[in-house]
Amino acid sequence: MDIFLQQVINGLTLGSVYAVVALGYTMVYGIIQLINFAHGEVVMIGAMVAFTVITGLAAAGLPPVVVVLLDVACAVPVCMAVGYAMERLAYRPLRRAPRLAPLITAIGVSIILQYLAVMVWTRNVIAFPQIIRTETYHVAGAAITNVQLAILLLCFAIMAGLAFLVYRTRLGTAMRATAQNPQVAGLMGVDVNRVIAGTFIIGAGLAAVAGVMVGTYYGVAQYTMGSVLGLKAFCAAVLGGIGNIPGAMLGGVVLGVVEALGAGYVG
Repeated sequence: MDIFLQQVINGLTLGSVYAVVALGYTMVYGIIQLINFAHGEVVMIGAMVAFTVITGLAAAGLPPVVVVLLDVACAVPVCMAVGYAMERLAYRPLRRAPRLAPLITAIGVSIILQYLAVMVWTRNVIAFPQIIRTETYHVAGAAITNVQLAILLLCFAIMAGLAFLVYRTRLGTAMRATAQNPQVAGLMGVDVNRVIAGTFIIGAGLAAVAGVMVGTYYGVAQYTMGSVLGLKAFCAAVLGGIGNIPGAMLGGVVLGVVEALGAGYVG
């Protein structure tokens, strides 16, 4: 029972990160029916930017919470800019092209982002400086750390905030209208291009936060890290019904728990 509870805690932590990344996939697909395979690389860029900030602030003597907040404050705008550039330069010109063309373009953008990261951060595995002192709490025989608690709380806060944005704001209404029928939404006064660009920007911001969390939690990053993470998050989005925001959240959590239980019991 102790092993089961421990793996559930680990799975919830991992699944929450999957859910945040899966939200980016499902939002873009829900709006323009595009599977953005470059989304995992945006997560990687977020982690790499966080590494750069942590390294630069390592000798400043700032509290760990301040350093993490500065990581997020730097990674989010960079990833948002990358997300907007992807939509504006790569995907918007192909919006009326056959469905296969944007898909191949997404794979190409993914490769380009990987090798841009190699040029900036090298191809070596990067070790994050240890800035947060890990404290362990014991619950019913299982252990949970302060980092895991922070990731869980932050992920669920992000998911709740995104649900509020989509279902309770004017931007969310415009996003849902565009997803239903872009032509009719445009006739009703919705700036479709702006809504689609905003969707990419929001998804990239979520990816940046996920990248910071992954880098801080595991302590390492590499230019290929987004591929596997993105693939798992895409599976989570499909599991929950791609295009369905609550489904992506649930799919990410379920996938993380199943993966942790499999690692704990199989073999």
